[in-house]
Amino acid sequence: MLTKKQIELLRFINERLKESGVPPSFDEMKDALDLRSKSGIHRLIIALEERGFIRRLPNRARALEVLRLPESSTPAGQTRKQRFEPSVIEGTLGRVRPIAQQAQEDDGRAFVSIPVMGRIAAGTPIAALQTRSHTIALPPDMLSAGEHYALEVRGDSMIEAGIFDADTVVIRRQDTAETGDIVVALIDDEEATLKRLRKRGASIALEAANPAYETRIFGPDRVQIQGKLVSLIRRY
Repeated sequence: MLTKKQIELLRFINERLKESGVPPSFDEMKDALDLRSKSGIHRLIIALEERGFIRRLPNRARALEVLRLPESSTPAGQTRKQRFEPSVIEGTLGRVRPIAQQAQEDDGRAFVSIPVMGRIAAGTPIAALQTRSHTIALPPDMLSAGEHYALEVRGDSMIEAGIFDADTVVIRRQDTAETGDIVVALIDDEEATLKRLRKRGASIALEAANPAYETRIFGPDRVQIQGKLVSLIRRY
């Protein structure tokens, strides 16, 4: 899923390419999205590229190609028959109060029903988490005390921690964590990501488990802990 700003930028680039065949400049993109600096545009472009929505063409200045639009829209380059209504993950976990419910499996064992709250980026952050999409039943020994929710992982920034794209992570809902914990972090009340937490004095570092990704450092007022990783589910 994409943030609102990512969708706005993707739409702006796509419309400009359809109109003139030339992508907009960074200044034009910055003005169109009402951002204060071009660094924000650079971050959005990297996020769109990592998710396969755009491609930067080599050896050509400001050359961008739109590969696809969000699932709820038509493919890039086709005429749209109806208004573009992307599917955006919105809201924060602070507004969600998941309640685990007991479920019974065929063999009679008690399982716990955990809400799946959408997708989380193990890479460049994606939008904040949505309300539950469905539930999964887990054995109690995969959980700890407290409330839990699950997220579908998108991205490869945590592969050296054994977390891969398309895995499902089980998160215990909490707003504090210790250095070294893998957490769901909400950045600037807008973007959620799965990273290892490091405390550096008054700052918070969100550390990837993949050397291709840099550690990002924020002031404490920019990051909210939304939960801690307790289990992982993988389908082969």
